[in-house]
Amino acid sequence: MQKDFITLNTSYPIWSHFFTVAPLIIIGTKEDNGYDMAPKHLAMPVGFDNYFGFVCTPRHGTYQNILKHKEFSVSFPLPSQVLLASLSASPRTKGISKSDQIVSALPTIKASVIDALLVVDSYLHLECKLFKIIDGFEENSIITGKISAASVHPNYLKVSEKDEQEQLNKHPLLAYVADGRFARISETFNFPFPKDFSR
Repeated sequence: MQKDFITLNTSYPIWSHFFTVAPLIIIGTKEDNGYDMAPKHLAMPVGFDNYFGFVCTPRHGTYQNILKHKEFSVSFPLPSQVLLASLSASPRTKGISKSDQIVSALPTIKASVIDALLVVDSYLHLECKLFKIIDGFEENSIITGKISAASVHPNYLKVSEKDEQEQLNKHPLLAYVADGRFARISETFNFPFPKDFSR
């Protein structure tokens, strides 16, 4: 163990004892006669092909909705939309659907190829068909989908003629800093890949 490092007790979850950076997304699903929207941060592309995954629990409506309808949407909100992500996390009130109570107050549009909603003005929209659910991470599961449709705001499209730092300075990304903080990413640096590196 490196000198001066603090040993963490792995008998309990360790994640609240330090900071980590993750995307902040909003998952959209069909739910009964309406829709559900839920923020997630344990999310990422699954490999280098068109697959996307996130962590959820069978206790949540999102998991059950995807299990039933076999599809979900992903919205990547702007830093200015962090309150929308927060609102989508609002707990349900018994007897009133989340669609009627919360989702109807969010600025949404219908997805193009699946029956789900997307958050208006998010910089990236993904529409996914369920690929695989992997259960068994204690109370959690990994839900993966194959991307059927995707669209990106022109300000966030990577184009070789554009200076990437200038582009991100003008159009920053939203990141979740676990646990319970968020960041606006506008300053980035070229990664020092070794000569002749390839993935």
